[in-house]
Amino acid sequence: MSVAEYIKHNRLFFDGAMGTMLQKSGLEPGGLPEVYNIEKPETVLEIHKEYVKAGADVITANTFQANELKLSDCGYSVEEIITAGVQLAKKSGAKFSALDIGPLGQLMEPMGTLSFDDAYEMFKRQLVAGEKAGADIVLFETMSDLLEVKAGILAARENTNLPVFVTMTFQEDGRTFVGCDPKSVAVTLSGLGVDALGVNCSLGPKELLPTIDELIKYSRVPVMVQPNAGLPHIENDKTVYNILAEDFSNFMKKIAEKGVSVIGGCCGTTPEFIKETRNLVEAVEFFSPEYEHVTAVSSGTKTVIFDNAVTVIGERINPTGKKKLKEKLRQQDFGYLVSEAISQMHNSADVLDVNCGLPEINEAETLAKTVSEIQAAVNLPLQLDSSDKNAVEAGIRKYNGKPIINSVNGKQESMDAIFPIAKKYGAVVVGLCLDETGIPETAEGRYKIAEKIVRTAETYGIPKEDIIIDCLVLTASAQQKLVIETINAIKLVKERLGVKTVLGVSNVSFGLPARPILNSVFLAAGFGAGLDSAIVNPMSFDIMKTVRGFKVLNNQDVDAVDYISNYADYVSETGSGKDSAGKVSDNTNAAKGTNEDITSYIIDGRREETGIATKEMLKDLDPIKIIDNYFIPALDIVGDRYEKGTAFLPQLIQSAEAVKCGFEIIRDSSKKEGENKKGKIVLATVKGDIHDIGKNIVKMLLENYGYDVIDLGKDVPIESVVDAVIQNDIKLVGLSALMTTTVKSMKDTISALREAGSSAKVVVGGAVLNEEYVNFVGADYYGKDARATVKIANEIFGYDN
Repeated sequence: MSVAEYIKHNRLFFDGAMGTMLQKSGLEPGGLPEVYNIEKPETVLEIHKEYVKAGADVITANTFQANELKLSDCGYSVEEIITAGVQLAKKSGAKFSALDIGPLGQLMEPMGTLSFDDAYEMFKRQLVAGEKAGADIVLFETMSDLLEVKAGILAARENTNLPVFVTMTFQEDGRTFVGCDPKSVAVTLSGLGVDALGVNCSLGPKELLPTIDELIKYSRVPVMVQPNAGLPHIENDKTVYNILAEDFSNFMKKIAEKGVSVIGGCCGTTPEFIKETRNLVEAVEFFSPEYEHVTAVSSGTKTVIFDNAVTVIGERINPTGKKKLKEKLRQQDFGYLVSEAISQMHNSADVLDVNCGLPEINEAETLAKTVSEIQAAVNLPLQLDSSDKNAVEAGIRKYNGKPIINSVNGKQESMDAIFPIAKKYGAVVVGLCLDETGIPETAEGRYKIAEKIVRTAETYGIPKEDIIIDCLVLTASAQQKLVIETINAIKLVKERLGVKTVLGVSNVSFGLPARPILNSVFLAAGFGAGLDSAIVNPMSFDIMKTVRGFKVLNNQDVDAVDYISNYADYVSETGSGKDSAGKVSDNTNAAKGTNEDITSYIIDGRREETGIATKEMLKDLDPIKIIDNYFIPALDIVGDRYEKGTAFLPQLIQSAEAVKCGFEIIRDSSKKEGENKKGKIVLATVKGDIHDIGKNIVKMLLENYGYDVIDLGKDVPIESVVDAVIQNDIKLVGLSALMTTTVKSMKDTISALREAGSSAKVVVGGAVLNEEYVNFVGADYYGKDARATVKIANEIFGYDN
């Protein structure tokens, strides 16, 4: 029986902390655990056997870091390490062996430099080697970025037959390092068809309970949980965890009672933890919890559930009837499209429709690029608007999250082209009520096409909650008698099929004056019939007052909070943002260069506009005033939002990139590199640690606050840190470590600095660190994240006022 079939009817027990056990067996701080597969195989095998004896059904191969980036200097190939690791796991006597794959160690584009295609190829190499060596499962674990995970899942599906398990690692705020929330994880990974999804590492079982509840609620597949043995702290100069095996197993029993199917441990969980857990949990009756059958779409950090309230889908990124947008698409000027996306987001769109259909351009390439650029700037889910299957697949392949495909229709060839793509990539699909005969005049005729679409989708394995029906709007100017049939069709679809519905509202008024009036009245009629979502212009006052008014009357805007916040000062339509003809103003003009504009450009991460505005401001303002009065305050606003959990790492990075563009303009205008820097700071990832994602983010933010950063890189020898600090008379040093095994190296580095007579303050950070570690390693400050480190630098250099 395959493991995918096994977990449908049985609880599956994984092993625990290989790293913890290897440290007990003599692994040196900073040593690469995977090398033990070849140099000390008997040690690895003995640990595996201990976990089997403790009751583990699955042994995870010692291959977590076995990718070409992290093995580059170890003397062994990816294939050698993985082959040896999987074979040792298979020798353990466990029911199943799992190829273990961790993060590649670089941020994905657009936040970082690692491309989707490169990530795919690296994962492919690992996966092919693992399957060839005999692995039964692949486990992607300790992941933070859904886009990186997606590259791995596609590499697995397209190159192997391995069942795919995925666990993400969540912080105390309930989100991953890059801002993914449990709901988006469950929605996206379920759509991609993984065999199990869940959470591992970072926190103990008690702290993970809220995250687990969210995963169970929205996951269509079995849920997997591998917590740490509580939270880490220092005892006798060693990292230990704060709960015992008995306490751990009691929590795991509660987790199993929630319906979690796959159970194991992560950092600190020795065989004793797995034994206690198996003994206690085995008596819990196995069952598969029922998930919420909701229509949900997501970006990497935000999920929109159609069941919760009327969903507004912004229509403005569509070249039809838009001369300027057509020209920008021809020029491949994506900045204008991003501006449209940001404007719609600020005007309360929930989802953005993206259409790049022009006959004279390569639609597939353009849609893919547009999706990437927009996702770098906004956190809203996207609706990919094309009937060309090649364009749809190009756009959806590198999409971060679960999108909507707009659209399929009742023609068999249309469904056969689009449904396989939707199934493979886990998308929601808009179904149009038309077929070979066109759009039926009657509501009954449109219903029959809707039913055909829903039933055909089910044969492809697409559940009906992933279908949204568009009953199609006819123009009142040409087919006035048939307009009401759209409303009647919505009623039939809701009553008989129970699926979500959508309309592109504005077509109803084509050819008639005062179009916003007809659009808003027709929209209200649609809502009355059960319409769930509308493709509209969110910058239209008439449309949005209809949406917000309906939400109040339908109890979707509880206590009318959104309505009041938008209309508390409303007196009349005069001055409402419309001209006398009721047309919506275009708020997406290019940067005007005004001082007020640049703040919003930086906050929104609009690089091109920030650069243009900086050039204009330099005509009248001193560069230092621009930096101190505009760049820094804008970054502070984003930083405050980041701290409060209303903005996430992608937004922080995009704002920093926008400021970087402004700095480059100022630098080029002065022709003096390094002028007016606030002070020098040394950054390094300590000896033995090859992880530098966090350190690189800190560097970027410090530089954009005006500091001169000397980046020594990763795996930096102690003497190199000391030399750089002494030679440059450094006041602040930032040291990073991701692994518990390299915390000792951090301590030794700080001791060497003190022995060399340096008075530099030291700030430390990294995934395994907390306030307690500051005293242990001898540091002065704990940099919880990049934003906190900037505050520390400002304090030390006297810029904290």
